[in-house]
Amino acid sequence: MTAYLLEHAWLGDRFHDDVLVEVEDGRFTSVTPDSDPPRAVPVRGLVVPGLANTHSHAFHRALRGRTQRGRGTFWTWRERMYDVAARLDPDTHLALARATYREMAAAGITCVGEFHYLHHQPDGRRYDDPDEMGLALVEAARQAGIRVTLLDTLYLSSGFGAPPEGAQVRYSDGSVDAWADRVDALAVGPHAVVGAAAHSVRAVPADDLGAVAGRLGDRPFHVHLSEQVAENEACLEAYGVTPARLLADRGLLDGRTTLVHATHLTDADVALVGDAGAHVSFCPTTERDLGDGIGPSRRLHDAGARLTLGSDSHAVIDLFEEMRAVELDERLATQQRGHWSAAELVTAATTTGHASLGWDDAGAIAVGRRADLVVLDPTSPRTAGTGRDENTVVFAATAEDVRRVMADGRWVVEDGDRAAIGRELDDVVSRIWKDLR
Repeated sequence: MTAYLLEHAWLGDRFHDDVLVEVEDGRFTSVTPDSDPPRAVPVRGLVVPGLANTHSHAFHRALRGRTQRGRGTFWTWRERMYDVAARLDPDTHLALARATYREMAAAGITCVGEFHYLHHQPDGRRYDDPDEMGLALVEAARQAGIRVTLLDTLYLSSGFGAPPEGAQVRYSDGSVDAWADRVDALAVGPHAVVGAAAHSVRAVPADDLGAVAGRLGDRPFHVHLSEQVAENEACLEAYGVTPARLLADRGLLDGRTTLVHATHLTDADVALVGDAGAHVSFCPTTERDLGDGIGPSRRLHDAGARLTLGSDSHAVIDLFEEMRAVELDERLATQQRGHWSAAELVTAATTTGHASLGWDDAGAIAVGRRADLVVLDPTSPRTAGTGRDENTVVFAATAEDVRRVMADGRWVVEDGDRAAIGRELDDVVSRIWKDLR
């Protein structure tokens, strides 16, 4: 057992001073505010629970700074992404994911939902171990010191009624049962959970969605939804309903569901998602990078949905920026301020985010929860003079203000680690792009 004295710690509703926490076997065994123990290890700064990144495509990190140039749309960006996807093998996948997850850890992220669809060899043939690419992600997270929910993704078509083509052939298992059987065979360690995903309603035919519901069990289920107006229009043309209604009609919209993006929803869609009590994963830095639009975050929350946050394409890995952007985007869309409180956004990034990934025992500094701590510098040029409270966390702090990170009772990031993480990222991304030239 190790005792720490946290200078200012977030305990779910507000910051408390001098919080004594005792950690044993990776969990908090006691949490006592206003303490003055003689031999506890001091932890200076603002301390919040570990953050949950609910939507990640680790290999997209190789695209940062290279796909933002010039004009285009989501669909032209996708072609460059396919170039990278077509060339990764298990070794490069592991190396890139490990470096990306280390960057996440240094940003205060202790758990990631990896939306994984690079399943097979570039020509679509299975590896000798059909889960080799997924297991590379699990191993990358272990080496980086964070937890992962491997959201193994079903992908059967390139569009409504069209077969996979090009890089997409490595995404497909050919059928729901072949996908589900492969997922059922996954064996992962204690730092990982196996979840499930459907890439989108354009990538899984409507007739197959019901079969997906029958194979989920109690796994977390995630799906891209209504990210693009074109997706909604094509779904209406193919099936006569919106993507949200299609999922609901096929038994895939309930409390275990996380809808990623949910940007272009009708009023009826918002009510449907809220009534289901589904999670929604907003990824504002990616959504603005791709020109997706601004989703109805507050209306979804008020209808009963539960907000979580993701960094998606990793144009930015900074959940403080994602928190802040949810509120600031609402201001742009409505020309009014004050839609989300800082406390609500901290909860979205911690407790709610972990729950959507299947980690109900994480995301809070509380007895019995996993011992995750993120230590922020309250006197950086960004945070100095901002009040040392939840508003500092949401409206002032950035990933650069994270000084130390504990995951499952172990310090996985120390002040000064960023230089080595940067060198690792530079090396692996440079090697990938050298192969692409």
